[in-house]
Amino acid sequence: MSQYVGGYQNTTDWAVPEGIYASQGRKRTNADGAVATVNPTIALECTQCGRVFGPEDGRHVCPDHEGIGGVLDVQYDQAGAAAAIREGVDDSIRTLWKYAPLLPTDGHAVDLGAGGTPLLDAPTLSRELGVTVRLKDERGNPTGSIKDRASAVLTSRALASDQSVVTCASTGNAAASLAGYAARTGLDCCIFVPADVPEGKAVQPLVYGADVYAVDGSYDDAFSLCRGVSDERGWYDCSAAVNPYAVEGLRTVGHELGEQTRPSVPDWLVYPMGNGCGLAAAWKGLSEFERLGIIDDRPRLLGVQAAGATAIHDRFRATTDEGATDSSPGADSTQADSIDVRYPHNAVKACRALQESDGETVVVDDDAILDAERMLGHTEGIYAEPASAATLAGLRSAVDEGIVSTEETAVLVVTGTGLKDTASARELVDGVEAVAATPEAVPERE
Repeated sequence: MSQYVGGYQNTTDWAVPEGIYASQGRKRTNADGAVATVNPTIALECTQCGRVFGPEDGRHVCPDHEGIGGVLDVQYDQAGAAAAIREGVDDSIRTLWKYAPLLPTDGHAVDLGAGGTPLLDAPTLSRELGVTVRLKDERGNPTGSIKDRASAVLTSRALASDQSVVTCASTGNAAASLAGYAARTGLDCCIFVPADVPEGKAVQPLVYGADVYAVDGSYDDAFSLCRGVSDERGWYDCSAAVNPYAVEGLRTVGHELGEQTRPSVPDWLVYPMGNGCGLAAAWKGLSEFERLGIIDDRPRLLGVQAAGATAIHDRFRATTDEGATDSSPGADSTQADSIDVRYPHNAVKACRALQESDGETVVVDDDAILDAERMLGHTEGIYAEPASAATLAGLRSAVDEGIVSTEETAVLVVTGTGLKDTASARELVDGVEAVAATPEAVPERE
């Protein structure tokens, strides 16, 4: 029985009911439409010290660093996959499993239809901004966000390693995504979210049959609890902050963009930053396609953070590279809950991607984000959640600051649907107007 339990403290006694899964009686089954794959992974390398581990070790972090400071990066032998990827580059992109030869899954991969999302022209928005813009629209993924790319790989890894319980800490989108994919595979799923998670994001994983725990505190508190329980009980932690295979699924958005924009990639790729893994993943995918000769160049990255959660921006502007949590968190919060992360554990990866791309970062406040959410809806019919709209707010800021010129082109990654957070959207619009059931009661259009 699914449950939503509020008020658990982040303490060492892990206040989660024991044996909650023992009576559920689920059996893992292969998903319909599964895709046969191989595992090209050869090593996992520490992003801090470069220490290398074999994939059979099952490690997610390097033990030579305190906490989870040594996040790992998956390394591949892509020689065998290169020919297959090049041969299929002009084929349609139905799902992310088009790139199965590049993905670290053993046996069969879980297919729920993630990936293959459109790259939309945005003529009205472009005219208003004075910059040619296109939208990589991730709202059509199975659970409504880009996180489905990560969950497809993570649940495939969980099945390959004979796991029975998957878990994650999330501000909402990853929670719904993992729960949906767990339902597809028959894996048990336990989710930890901050207590102030939007209602829609809490309800969605419950519908998928997951058990959801609202932790008294922030995302960082939820993450600490999730990690502690996972270590103690042997659950498979799929949190993007710590599991390196989350990036591997997310990087397929870079692969798709490489195909969809060739032979001329945009000047800028604009991405919202919370934990930092999404931006780093997109860069990794684009870089792989450049090495494979599929694209000739890569865009510059523009990372966007919300005021009150600016750790990656602060690190990048300070040009430091010494640890994942050396920025002091702000006291304020943001309505862009998907990127409301004070201690981003993938900050090192994100800053390296920004540096390699000769990129930039900007910070935008909630007023700018909500105005951008309205603008996306009014100009292009795109209903995006606040974190997604932050990309437009960030681009507008970058144009105003002279970072992006009006002669350049940009792609905004719309990471999730606005249906995830309708409460924020209510602030943008007037209420529904009540009228009598007669034609005369309906106002004339001006």
